[in-house]
Amino acid sequence: MWPLDPSRKEVLGFAVSCRVLTLVLQALFNAIIPDHRAEAFSPPRLTPSGSVDQLVEGLLGGLSHWDAEHFLFVAEHGYLYEHNFAFFPGFPLVLLVGTELMRPLWGLLNLRSCLLISVALLNSLFSTLAALALYDLGCLVLHCPRQAFYGALLFCLSPANVFLTAGYSEALFALLTFSAMGQLERGQSWTSGLFFALATGVRSNGLVNIGFLVHSQCQDFFSSLMVQSALRQLLKLMGSVFLSVFTLGLPFALFQYYAYTQFCLPGSAHPIPQPLLQLAIDQGYRTAEGNKPPWCSWELPLIYSYIQDVYWNVGFLRYYELKQVPNFLLASPMAILVAWATWTYVTTHPWLFLTLGMQRSKNKKALEKPEPGFLSPRVFVYLVHAAVLLLFGSLCMHVQVLTRFLCSSSPIVYWFSAHLLLDQEPLLRSLEAVPGKSPTGDPPPGQKVPRNSIMGLLYNWKTCSLVTRCILGYFMTYWLLGLLLHCNWLPWT
Repeated sequence: MWPLDPSRKEVLGFAVSCRVLTLVLQALFNAIIPDHRAEAFSPPRLTPSGSVDQLVEGLLGGLSHWDAEHFLFVAEHGYLYEHNFAFFPGFPLVLLVGTELMRPLWGLLNLRSCLLISVALLNSLFSTLAALALYDLGCLVLHCPRQAFYGALLFCLSPANVFLTAGYSEALFALLTFSAMGQLERGQSWTSGLFFALATGVRSNGLVNIGFLVHSQCQDFFSSLMVQSALRQLLKLMGSVFLSVFTLGLPFALFQYYAYTQFCLPGSAHPIPQPLLQLAIDQGYRTAEGNKPPWCSWELPLIYSYIQDVYWNVGFLRYYELKQVPNFLLASPMAILVAWATWTYVTTHPWLFLTLGMQRSKNKKALEKPEPGFLSPRVFVYLVHAAVLLLFGSLCMHVQVLTRFLCSSSPIVYWFSAHLLLDQEPLLRSLEAVPGKSPTGDPPPGQKVPRNSIMGLLYNWKTCSLVTRCILGYFMTYWLLGLLLHCNWLPWT
């Protein structure tokens, strides 16, 4: 997919190393730390487990906790319960493809074990490819290979690390989203739209990506006004916007329609095994065999909005309670980082925001030769996207989800962090423009600088600047703490 130049090889090697280390640590933590008894979705196992299945569960069971259990349940049994429809079908379908590839092992492993192995292998693959896609996107947008390189390395140390490896859809979503953004930067709008549409089938916030296509189409519209008929270009713009909305909204609409056929139309329900039916009775889960849910009679019967409201209590300012202060504190580093990035960019390019990115600068020279890096005018649409996600997540969602919500959706998290490191860290500023080579000069006494400069900063922690220690401290703390807590049923983001 990408030519493996030295920088990409470095990103690839670091990403693979981080994935392997993550799998080893989650198995270790899951083995030595007793599981917390959490009130979470935990369906009964319907298939017997052999010795090999128990070994797989011991090694990879930490990847199946919290929301991962929902994804695994959907992959194994389908959408039996109403609340299962909070989890989009893209990732469970990919897991089923992974289990099909393991067909020779079906006599040795039960379906759950195959799904766990698929989770470990596929999410490790997806997150590694997402790091490469982010590097590729950074080179296209930032025109600063060093910043793109450090951003990709930081993605490998993402604060949402555990969710990029466990049975969650974040890794697949990040890969599809970053790939779609890269295709759009190359002018491949059709390919980009396809990747964005696939991302919408994985996570609901993929709908927000419509803004990238619309912004690109508006830029083309304004740039062609001087040479072509305004009416013709306006009709073309309207057609393109409609097609974009239709393409990205189609997976969401089809998913809602499938739910409607299951719960609102007679005779569409699938048979439910007795143990799972008993679980529904015991826990109060609604199945398609019961009475019609109230959302069936809505003018626009959307099960997703109903589930978020009734089951997860998601809504405007609903999370603003005193008891949620710890969760706000947990999300505060990510919120501060994106808010800081937004403020830095707005104060640097106020004219860009006043013109919604359609006119980059009053200064023609600045337009001809834009500043490389995070402050480039081309970053505008990515910054707006991150700010919208931050605002929506802070006001309408469970706020602790902000970390994985933004880490898997926006490159701004990594680009701005790389920008701060390059701007504030003397050790990085001493490196050559092409990453992966030796420093231009000798490092200060007592400092060691390996090929991977992020690891170099960790090796020389005590001599790093305060900004560097704050950024890397945040990334590494959440990287490790997430594994420690999530894999043992302890609350995490």
